[in-house]
Amino acid sequence: MRNQFLPFSPPCLGDEERDEVMDTLRSDWITTGPKTKAFEGKLRDYFDAPAVVGLNSCTAGLHVGLLAMGIGPGDEVIVPSMTFCATANVVEHVGARPVLVDVMPDTLNLDPEAAARALTPRTRAILPVHYAGHPVDLDAVFDLAGRHGLQVMEDAAHAISARHRGRLVGSRSNLAAFSFYATKNITTSEGGCLTGEAGLVEKARIYGHHGMNRDAWKRFDRSGSWYYEVVLPGFKYNMTDLQAAIGLHQLDRLEAFQRRRREVVAAYGARLGRLACLQLPVERPEVVSSWHLYVIRLNPGHLRIDRNAFIEELKARNIGTSVHYLPVHMHPHYRDKYGYQPEACPVAADAFGRMLSLPLHPGMTDQDVADVCEAIEDIVRLNPA
Repeated sequence: MRNQFLPFSPPCLGDEERDEVMDTLRSDWITTGPKTKAFEGKLRDYFDAPAVVGLNSCTAGLHVGLLAMGIGPGDEVIVPSMTFCATANVVEHVGARPVLVDVMPDTLNLDPEAAARALTPRTRAILPVHYAGHPVDLDAVFDLAGRHGLQVMEDAAHAISARHRGRLVGSRSNLAAFSFYATKNITTSEGGCLTGEAGLVEKARIYGHHGMNRDAWKRFDRSGSWYYEVVLPGFKYNMTDLQAAIGLHQLDRLEAFQRRRREVVAAYGARLGRLACLQLPVERPEVVSSWHLYVIRLNPGHLRIDRNAFIEELKARNIGTSVHYLPVHMHPHYRDKYGYQPEACPVAADAFGRMLSLPLHPGMTDQDVADVCEAIEDIVRLNPA
């Protein structure tokens, strides 16, 4: 058994990030400024996106994205139940109703047929989530949206580097929101961005900076002006240069990070695939997953312990885990406000009761991976049904 605890997903930071942060601290700019603009430019080039705005979180991106799309009171937005609560919360923040639908049994992504059944005359948009980094069936989502005149914004919090039919998630003209939180595939400590058509992104940028006209941050710079105007009621969602300083180098390291993630995934699959008690995550042939999460599910009837006990057994062996997620329709707010029962989204509810996320990050050594597999094998051996 390991002597030291293996964290679930710590950030992987190097001297380049630390030096860039120190350079920022020594400069005249620590909030939104030249490094934020440089990071936005690198992101735009990476995604080959029409436009990009850096923000202080993916949640902020989703919020201002909905506002830029004109979603508001009386509207309905289709949201998969298997996601972090923020995906649904932002719909409520703009006064609309999140209509929670079930997910696919293999990927745990939005089920397009469930989404189609949930449409009403008030439906204005679909907000699919690329769960765990596996792209949703975008062909089906855009087909459904096109037939019913709906807008699409992608929750791509998990999905930087993911591809659907060869195309990077975030490269389209519709809006897509990404997260750079501490546990994500790249990090800016906190932070995120929104990609998409230039007009929508520009409106989202204004919403995210108090509703002030675009270059208001330059009002303290020699080249700027003290004068600014508020053109709509906005929010304090801007990314800072301290965050961008980290992101500039994290983005450079993304390809290497992803290569190591895939090595860890392959090692997990080779060893854990032998265990009949486990359902392993999939990668459909038409996609490249970003492998943000490695979510396993316990197959019923194989063990005498449940998911919660399994997690505690791993913790006792110094292996960190997490659960992604309690389905949104089972959270008290959404359950009580809209009357959802667990069986409203049976695939999501069933998956939640059996799932746990294993450690997955580019800092893992081969020994770390072996330790996780050995711990799981030991728990399985000691707890037959």
